Amino acid sequence: MNIEIARASLEAVLFAGGEPMEISRLAQALEMDEETVTRLAALLGESYDTSGSALQLIQLGTSYQITTRAEFAEPIRRALEIKRNTPLSNAAMEVLTIIAYNQPVTKGFVERVRGVDSSSTVNTLVERGLLEEAGRIEVPGRPVTYRTTTQFLRCFGLQSLADLPPLPNAEEPTMFDLSVEEALAAANENTADMEETIAEETDNLETVEAE
Repeated sequence: MNIEIARASLEAVLFAGGEPMEISRLAQALEMDEETVTRLAALLGESYDTSGSALQLIQLGTSYQITTRAEFAEPIRRALEIKRNTPLSNAAMEVLTIIAYNQPVTKGFVERVRGVDSSSTVNTLVERGLLEEAGRIEVPGRPVTYRTTTQFLRCFGLQSLADLPPLPNAEEPTMFDLSVEEALAAANENTADMEETIAEETDNLETVEAE
């Protein structure tokens, strides 16, 4: 493999991963030995340093991660704050509804119910503190499951998930026993009410944070 392509491959894997990745895991993904990965990492880090890039490659023990440089922290913070205060989209409300009533569930389950890719929406809800990872399912691929957070309860004025409005014609459904049709119907029926509630609670939350 050409060294430039190999370096770009390492960059792509680290960028897509987003988190620190062990050298051994990188070596496995790139189908090369760990020594080669270490050399490529040095080249990648050097290219960021010499090009004036806002990105940098850091080493954390035996792991590597691509991050932004400290001098760009303020504009990044402002951009994330703007995103955090943006009202939830209809797609986000639908995803949140599906997960709230069927948790813990995987992205795959949400996508099967909605019929469209939902990875970006789930990630956005995680960033906003409304969803969190809830472990992995012991099946091939060990997919991550997601559940709602205490922030979710706070935004909707709930003390616990038991306070969620009951689903029509369903008793405590889970991702394993709720049909796609039932989940989608439930999501559509409850989205309007949840949108109104989260809009009100978001205004209250912003007022508290401002104080």
